[in-house]
Amino acid sequence: MDAHKLNRISAAGVLVTLGIIFGDIGTSPLYVLKAIIGEGNVINRDLVYGGISCIFWTLTLQTTIKYVIITLRADNKGEGGIFSLYTLVRRKAKWLMLPAIIGGCTLLADGIITPPISVASAIEGLQLKYPDIQTVPIVIVIITILFLFQQFGSNFVGKAFGPIMFLWFTMLGVVGVSQITMHAEILKAVNPYFAYDTLVNNPAGFWILGAVFLCTTGAEALYSDLGHCGRANIRVSWAFVKICLLLNYFGQGAWLVTNSGSVMDSNPFYSIMPEWFLIYGIGLATLATIIASQALISGSFTLISEAVRLNFWPKVKINYPTDAKGQLYVPSINWLLWFGCCSVVLYFQESTHMEAAYGLSITLTMLMTTILLMVYLLTRKFSYWLVGVLLAIYATIELSFLVANLSKFTHGGWVTILIGGVLFTIMWSWINARKIRNRYLRFSELDDYLPILKELSADQSVPKYASQLVYLTGSNFTSEIEAKIMYSIFQKQPKRADVYWFVHVDVEDEPYKTEYKVVHLVPGNVIRIEFKLGFRIEQKINVLFRKVVEDLVKNNEVDIVSRYESLHKHNITGDFKFIVLEKKLSADNSLPLYERIIMQIYFLLKKLSLSEEKGFGLDLSFVTIEQVPLLLSQTKNYELKRVGV
Repeated sequence: MDAHKLNRISAAGVLVTLGIIFGDIGTSPLYVLKAIIGEGNVINRDLVYGGISCIFWTLTLQTTIKYVIITLRADNKGEGGIFSLYTLVRRKAKWLMLPAIIGGCTLLADGIITPPISVASAIEGLQLKYPDIQTVPIVIVIITILFLFQQFGSNFVGKAFGPIMFLWFTMLGVVGVSQITMHAEILKAVNPYFAYDTLVNNPAGFWILGAVFLCTTGAEALYSDLGHCGRANIRVSWAFVKICLLLNYFGQGAWLVTNSGSVMDSNPFYSIMPEWFLIYGIGLATLATIIASQALISGSFTLISEAVRLNFWPKVKINYPTDAKGQLYVPSINWLLWFGCCSVVLYFQESTHMEAAYGLSITLTMLMTTILLMVYLLTRKFSYWLVGVLLAIYATIELSFLVANLSKFTHGGWVTILIGGVLFTIMWSWINARKIRNRYLRFSELDDYLPILKELSADQSVPKYASQLVYLTGSNFTSEIEAKIMYSIFQKQPKRADVYWFVHVDVEDEPYKTEYKVVHLVPGNVIRIEFKLGFRIEQKINVLFRKVVEDLVKNNEVDIVSRYESLHKHNITGDFKFIVLEKKLSADNSLPLYERIIMQIYFLLKKLSLSEEKGFGLDLSFVTIEQVPLLLSQTKNYELKRVGV
C-alpha cells in the first residue's frame, strides 16, 4: 500500500474499518464496569467516579495518544503489527527479537480468552429474561460455528461487519446518553482528580487498574490491521468509536451512581437498556462479539504466517480461501484456538470468572510494543529527550497495569501466562535451534567446484540423473555453497544434469516485496537464483521458480529443451528434479545440556510441522528427499593401534 492510499479517507473505508478493527475494544463495555465494581458488591459512588475517570484517561493516553496518534506512524509499507514493527528496527540490535516474540506470544495467548469472555458476556444478558437458562452450551455452539466457518474465509460475511458495528456503536452512544441525562454530574469524572483520588486514597483503589485495563485490550488491533484499513480511516473512525464508548461508560456510571448503596446483582450494561429493547440489545451484542472474535482469529492467522516467514515458527499449512488481501486460514492454529476457547468456557463457566483472568498477558504485549516503538522513534530522528519522556510515561502506565493485573494470576491469569509460555518455548527453541545448526553448518567455495560441475554435466559415462537439477541453498553469498550439497552431487550418487540450479530465498523487511536476481555462474550450465520476498509473501518456490525459468527462456538466457537426441529434435522440455536435503541429528554429538534440549524440541517440532518440500510448495512428483546427518559438535579423535600381522 503506497503512502497516498494509506492516508486516503473514504466513507466506505471508514465503514469497513468499523467492522474489521474495533470489535474487541468495542465490546469492552459489556464487562469493564461490571469488573470494576464486582458483581455482588455494594455500589460505591466514589469508586464509580474514580473508575469512569480511569477509563476516560486510559482510552485517551493509551489508545488515542499511544496507538492512534503515535504507533500508527510506524507503518512498514502500509503494514502494522508487532512483527511489522520488529522488521523496521531489527537491524539496530539483535536483542530486539526478544520483545518481538514475547509480544507476539502474549498477544496470541490473551486472544484465546477474548472470544469466550465477549460471547459469554453477551449471551448472559438472556438471564435477565430467562434466569434459569444454561449459557455455557450456547457459548460453545456459537464459538464452534465461528471456527468452522474460518475455512471458507470471512469475506462473504465481512461486508456486513461495518454496518452491524455502526449500529452497535450508535446503540452504545444512544443508550448511554439516555442515562447521562438523568445524572449529568457523572460527566465530572473527566477530571483526572477522581482517578488520582481512587488510585491513591482508596485502600483497594490501585488494584482496580486490572479491571480498568480491559477497556483498552483491543488497542493492539488498531495497529495490527493498519494494512487492511489505512491510517486515516482508522483515525477518523476512532473519533466516532471513542465518543460512543465514552457515552456508554458514562451512562453506565450514571446508572450506578443513582443506585449507589445497593448491591450490584446485574450487569450495568444491560441494566441501562429499556425493558422493551433488551432482547434486541442482546442480539446486537451477540453479533458484535462474533465480529470481535472473527477479527481476533484473523489477526492470529496473520501473526502466525508472519512468524513462519520470519523463521520464528515452524512451517505450517496456510490456505487462502478467497482472493481478498490478507485473507488466510491456518488450520492448525484455527483448531488450537478453538480448543483453547472451549477449554476456557468450560473451566471458567461465567464471564465474571473470565474477567479475573483477562488482560494479564496483553499488558506484556503493550510493554513490548512500547520498547520496539521507542527504538523506531529514535531511528526516525526523534529527539532523545522526547523519546525518554514518552518511555517514562508509558512504561509507568503499563507497568502499573501489569502489577495490578498480577493479582489475577491465581484467579486464572496463570492460564494465559501458561499458554504464552508454551508459545514462547516453541518460538525460542525454533530460533535458537536454527542458530545452533547454522553454527556447525559447513560451506565450501563454489568456485572450486564449478569446473567439476561442468565436466560432470558433459560426462556421458555417468547416467543422467535429471535434465534440470535444483537445490535449495541457505548460503547468503554467491561464492559459497553448503558442503552437503556438493557431497550430494558428487559422492552420495553422482548426479549428472544439463543445468544445475541453486535457489536461495531471502525474507525481506518489506511486507510485499517480490524480486529476484539471476547469477550465471557457468553460462547455460550452473545458475543461481536469489529470491527477495517480503515477510507477508507466500513462499511458493515451485511457482516462483517456474516463472523465473520462463523469463530466462524467453530472454534466451537458458536452454531447457531435453538434450536426448530423440527428444531434442521434437523440442521437448527436459525434466526438472528438486533435491531436498533433510537433516537428521547425528548420534555422534556431545552438545551441552541446554543445547541438547533445544535441539530435541526442534526435531519434535519438525516432525509436527510442514515438511520442507511442502512448506516451499514444491510439486512432490518432482522432489527427491535425501537424508543427511547433522553433526552439531566435533566427534572425538580416537587413536587406534594396530596389533597382530
